[in-house]
Amino acid sequence: MAHEELMILSWLKLVFIAFSAIVFVLNMVVLLWWRPRKIENHFSRQGIRGPPYRFFIGNVKELVAMMLTASSQPMPNFSHNILPRVLSFYHHWKKIYGATFLVWFGPTGRLTVSDPDLIREIFTSKSDSYEKYEAHPLIKQLEGDGLLSLKGEKWAHHRRIITPTFHMENLKALIPVMAKSVVEMLDSWSAKLSDSGEVEIEVSECFQTLTEEVITRAAFGSSYEDGKAIFRLQTQQMVLASDAFQKVFVPGYRFLPTQRNIKSWKLDKEVRRSLVKLIERRKEEIVEKEHKDQKQEMKNNSYAKDLLGLMIEGSRSSSNMITAQDIVEECKSFFFAGKQTTSNLLTWTTVLLAMHPQWQVRARDELLRVCGARDIPTKDDVVKLKTLSMVLNESLRLYPPTVATIRRAKTDVELGGYKIPRETELLIPILAVHHDLATWGNDANEFNPARFADGVARAAKHPVAFIPFGLGVRTCIGQNLAVLHAKLALAIILQRFRFRLAPTYQHAPTVLMLLYPQHGAPIIFQPLDHDDDVANVDPTGPKEDQGQ
Repeated sequence: MAHEELMILSWLKLVFIAFSAIVFVLNMVVLLWWRPRKIENHFSRQGIRGPPYRFFIGNVKELVAMMLTASSQPMPNFSHNILPRVLSFYHHWKKIYGATFLVWFGPTGRLTVSDPDLIREIFTSKSDSYEKYEAHPLIKQLEGDGLLSLKGEKWAHHRRIITPTFHMENLKALIPVMAKSVVEMLDSWSAKLSDSGEVEIEVSECFQTLTEEVITRAAFGSSYEDGKAIFRLQTQQMVLASDAFQKVFVPGYRFLPTQRNIKSWKLDKEVRRSLVKLIERRKEEIVEKEHKDQKQEMKNNSYAKDLLGLMIEGSRSSSNMITAQDIVEECKSFFFAGKQTTSNLLTWTTVLLAMHPQWQVRARDELLRVCGARDIPTKDDVVKLKTLSMVLNESLRLYPPTVATIRRAKTDVELGGYKIPRETELLIPILAVHHDLATWGNDANEFNPARFADGVARAAKHPVAFIPFGLGVRTCIGQNLAVLHAKLALAIILQRFRFRLAPTYQHAPTVLMLLYPQHGAPIIFQPLDHDDDVANVDPTGPKEDQGQ
């Protein structure tokens, strides 16, 4: 009898295993074949086509091949027509299938949307129907589970608490700190001047360090030194993540105890441990200050003006929705997004001004009129630098930090007459929108800051054609800090130096999380002799000399 029971149990196990295997196979067939075909047919009936889906890999093979080919050589003649290089798959398939087409990243289909009217629907008028796309695991580890990735009420609550950090008046208080960091950087450049009176600087690296200084001040305020040490750890994490992005992505690879993964895990634990210690110490400081001066409101204390202070204040509220872990994640998010966005903006704008010296002259002339040759621009001066604002906007148009963004439909929704099923992913190619000839004119691929002379709203034929920081309720909260920091840094650089591209510069924009120069950005700086009449330079500039 016992033997028969064992036989039955063994048979039942085999049946269960076989059943589980069949269910697994059926699920895989549905996920990897039936569902993609169903989605393809759904959009095909609406006139939307795209490269055909291939089992499991989708269009990844073609995507990778196009990207490798596009990035194999620098761009000739320093052209700003970077769409074929940076978003080669979109540029190629748009010519075949039109601006709205379906592309497959493995078994996941993404509908490309570049029409400004449809983009406005997604981000503003029908934004409740869409949610932010879940970031790649490597990016998620770096950026933290903060505003960049949160959704719903928790996101709204965090944004309300953090927003005062980025009010312009609060940011203007950082100008002396920002200026001090910029001046120290430029003094180090001057100390390296050669006998010929010039110095070659790889600016992308310098601007990373400079931006880290400012971001750390804004995030941690009085706890600056501790915060700086923590962010250096996260910088090491970013190096590891960047290295991983250059290799073929294997699902589940990040869970294997490889040397790189083990190092990354240790760094992440150390970052979190250090942040928790810093948060606890700051909380103790807040309690001590309250005991010393019961009459003074928390909001009047200096610690409440930085990100960390505001988050701690939020955690002490009656709603108690902010935990220590939330604060850790927001600090990580702020550092990752703020540092990369601002340093990239500074790098590309410096490259563009080096390519187009006539705009250096125009910006410098205005700068000298507003605040003199060597005076550090004040918060009031910065607002008056209209030419520099135009230059920065044109830099953000031609070289936006984020070249594309993704949204996911939360429900079945209609978009510009198209029926979009629930969970469909929408890819918005920001770079393509910014370079669209129909919207920006025939000079869309040329550097022309004058197009922003009457402001952003009138620069293009459509008000939603310029979206470097996103649009709607999820517009980048730190854009004021990024632009203010970049504007101030460039103003002080223009006061002290004229600059041009180094002979070794290779124009090769590429994407690795954000848009960056593949071979760096070497620039030659020459101290500005203010006895020279800089206004003698023709503000239109000879075009044949722009790349020299």
